[in-house]
Amino acid sequence: MELLNKAKAGKQNRPVKVLQFGEGNFLRAFVDYMIDIANEQGKFNGDIVLVKPIEFGSLEHIKAQECQYTVQLRGIADGRAQKQNRIVTSVTDAVDAYNEYDRYAEYAKSDTLRFIVSNTTEAGITYDATDRLEYMPPKSFPGKLTKFLYERYQYFEGDKEKGLIMLPVELIDDNGLHLKECVLKLASLWELEEGFVSWIKEACVFTSTLVDRIVTGYPKDEAEDIFKEFGYEDRMLVTGEPFALWVIESEKDISGELPLPQAGLPVIFTDNQKPYKQRKVRILNGAHTSFVLASYLCGNDIVLESMKDSLILKFVKDTVYGEIIPTLSLPKQELMDFADAVITRFENPYVKHALLSISLNSVSKWRARCMPSFLEFWEKEQKLPLHLTFSIAALMAFYTGSEIKDSALIGSRDGEEYRILDDMAVLQFFAQNSQKDAVEYTHNVLSNKEFWGEDLSVIPNLEQTVASFVSDIRTSGMRKTMEKVFA
Repeated sequence: MELLNKAKAGKQNRPVKVLQFGEGNFLRAFVDYMIDIANEQGKFNGDIVLVKPIEFGSLEHIKAQECQYTVQLRGIADGRAQKQNRIVTSVTDAVDAYNEYDRYAEYAKSDTLRFIVSNTTEAGITYDATDRLEYMPPKSFPGKLTKFLYERYQYFEGDKEKGLIMLPVELIDDNGLHLKECVLKLASLWELEEGFVSWIKEACVFTSTLVDRIVTGYPKDEAEDIFKEFGYEDRMLVTGEPFALWVIESEKDISGELPLPQAGLPVIFTDNQKPYKQRKVRILNGAHTSFVLASYLCGNDIVLESMKDSLILKFVKDTVYGEIIPTLSLPKQELMDFADAVITRFENPYVKHALLSISLNSVSKWRARCMPSFLEFWEKEQKLPLHLTFSIAALMAFYTGSEIKDSALIGSRDGEEYRILDDMAVLQFFAQNSQKDAVEYTHNVLSNKEFWGEDLSVIPNLEQTVASFVSDIRTSGMRKTMEKVFA
């Protein structure tokens, strides 16, 4: 079977507008996919060059296919499971920053280049004081970017029309601000001229972004059948969910240069992404954290199975719509629409998201994702949010065990062991406390300021309510207790 290539994809040549540090699944199924749609609709007219920014790995597969690949989005659309296929032709070249340095560096001189996209993992945007300008390339991503920008500044003799727009999607808060800070620190460390520093500040734009899409990658077990369906072979095939959101925060308005919303794409330009981040963390992540431990102890193993469990589905919906949304500041309809999309995403039959995987570090997750909604609901309504309160008891029930083995606390569900993974200090606390009676156990958990940053036991009726839930779970089991409380 023939490999996908430019001829088969019908690739058109366009000016290179985007240099992308990172050639992984997420960027190809998110940024490059969106730009491909904008190109097709005549809104962008720009190609992308992929840069492999690390020493290990290979571009062999993508070069073999002349940078063409397929994205298959799989999920619920119009109320039924669907697959949407798109051959992405927005990528024109791929270059290895280490083994093809000169060819990579030449792109700094590109007259049409306007955007830098990056996804170098959360650890990628870090300042490395041991990095050097003379390295080809510098070690760190900020080092590579600083040198690339400096060579562009020199080639175009400081022309402010040749500044670039940075679009980092690394999953850290204020990713663009951190990246700019690293670049300026390196410029100072390398004693680069003041004119370059001014050019960075005045001619370049560092956006901070929030991205959201589950990308499940290469479908290894299904690939050969999919190739038969396609009629061609695609070793760069990437799968993901239909839902996507890209929030871009910028001091300068760049929406005219990146007109993705005009192509019907889920991109929001704003001068403040924090309400959108709060929406995602509270609704999507908060819902996960509030229900997964209870669902697991009810006998479910994955999110999809949980959504087919009417008791858990009702719990999720009542938590999100009744207790989380009332604490958020965005317009209610926006929040409702986002929540509807979250429930649909949880019901995606193509995503097998294990509850035990989500359970990792649940104590710190509850503090970051659920506690703000819990406290704001309490302050606003002067009563406990029933479902979020129950989620504390579910966490305590899940974190019940006395033996730590291979860096995990060992819990038990229906006589079968499961591994509880968290910081060792957290595991040791629960190993020492989870066997105590429900009242003492509850007090010790809620009053632990190391967990919550404050003493939750002072909230009226919280201790008594949680202790009662814990006692019932121990006596009757999770499912019967939830049926009694929420039926």
